[in-house]
Amino acid sequence: MTNPTFDVIIIGAGPVGENVADRVVQGGLTAAIVERELIGGECSYWACMPTKALLRDAAALRAVAALPGAGAAVTGDLDVSAVLRRRDSFASHWKDDGQAAWLESAGVTLFRGEGRISGTRQVSVVDSFGASQTLDARHAVVIATGSSARVPEVPGLAAARPWTSREAASTPTVPERLAIIGGGVVGVEMATAFSAFGTAVTIVARDGLLPAIEPFARELLTESLCAKGVSLHLSTEPTSVTRHDSGLVHIDLADGTAVLADEVLVATGRMPNTSRLGVESVGLTPGDWLTVDDALLVLRDGAPVEGAWLYAAGDVSRRVLLTHQGKYQARILGDSIVARAQGAALDATAWGRHAFTADDLAVPQVIFADPEIASVGLTVAEATRRGLRIRAVEYDLGAVAGASLHADGYTGRAGMVVDEDRGVIVGFTVVGPDVAELLHAATIAIAGEVPIDRLWHAVPAYPTVSEVWLRLLETYGRKS
Repeated sequence: MTNPTFDVIIIGAGPVGENVADRVVQGGLTAAIVERELIGGECSYWACMPTKALLRDAAALRAVAALPGAGAAVTGDLDVSAVLRRRDSFASHWKDDGQAAWLESAGVTLFRGEGRISGTRQVSVVDSFGASQTLDARHAVVIATGSSARVPEVPGLAAARPWTSREAASTPTVPERLAIIGGGVVGVEMATAFSAFGTAVTIVARDGLLPAIEPFARELLTESLCAKGVSLHLSTEPTSVTRHDSGLVHIDLADGTAVLADEVLVATGRMPNTSRLGVESVGLTPGDWLTVDDALLVLRDGAPVEGAWLYAAGDVSRRVLLTHQGKYQARILGDSIVARAQGAALDATAWGRHAFTADDLAVPQVIFADPEIASVGLTVAEATRRGLRIRAVEYDLGAVAGASLHADGYTGRAGMVVDEDRGVIVGFTVVGPDVAELLHAATIAIAGEVPIDRLWHAVPAYPTVSEVWLRLLETYGRKS
């Protein structure tokens, strides 16, 4: 019996896999996609969309409260049940009928089950009933299986049934006390969300809060969390965790203190979903991140897997663990596979030059805490580490006319990092209420390598918060 054959087979139907499939079909190829969970992946059901839905109501309430007239019209507390219902709607109630219908309309064939690489250009699929079939690819197999929450090996932690980001994003109830292990993006966003729900939140963070961001943004966030009553245990870590018969979780810390909570959320990083992929069949190690070149071909011992047919994109490649970057990789990867299938030579050098900018030099990220933090490019510390001759300037965002109109007592700050030798911006960070929409202007300036001298002619409208760009340029123009 002949195996079903497609031009391209994608393992993983999250945003990355969906985008690869869509691009290759638009390019005239056939595509099959294999998914063992929900079509749409982590972002749709347990990350980007439901978590931001958890955060939005409280952010809107804070914005209203910062205006005297609007604030006077608000009575009562946040309706947590309504927030959770809206969250459920954004997660499509954890059903993927709509996503499945989209795949069908896009001309992509779906196979539900666990996909494993079983040979060159070959994927076996085992469905939920244990039935197996093998699919053949004419041109390429793409691994887009993403990542999962990593649970550290702390004595008693696994047995305490901890939450990961999935449980935090999908919980039907709100605990009275929540302990969060980890001070990264998930940790601070969930601390923001649950503290607004009335939960007593404690963060335990060995490396502090958001250690990779600019210090001025971290300081404002720390002050805000403390003002919300979030208890911070920094520069320490759990040594043991016990969940008692009562359900209470007891966490002993290295500094001799202890934390009691109803639930404990582990937010200490991610691990690749490669342990059950069959990558050992091509000489790779299950459970490891996949190394790729600038064409996103999977490498073994520094060279593409023999035949140059195996690709990886998104989290699993560890280039950038952000949904929008994975989708960016997927679009270019899909077009590259189509070009090669049609006989065109893959110009990895040109692709890699632009991908290096997007995946390394101009990565945008928004942390939807209170206050919001938006950044793109290099921090001062990272630019210095790379040996750039830089000048960094900052400006009080609250002193911008548009910000003072936006909210009474507006507090925020913006900073940019300039490569003095090239005369271009290489980093931008802004912190404050509702700053996320300021970010794309900075992303364009960095990705496009727009000279500082040219940016003077990009005039911000008055009175908007975007006027901070003019103030940063004026500050930069004043020689210290």
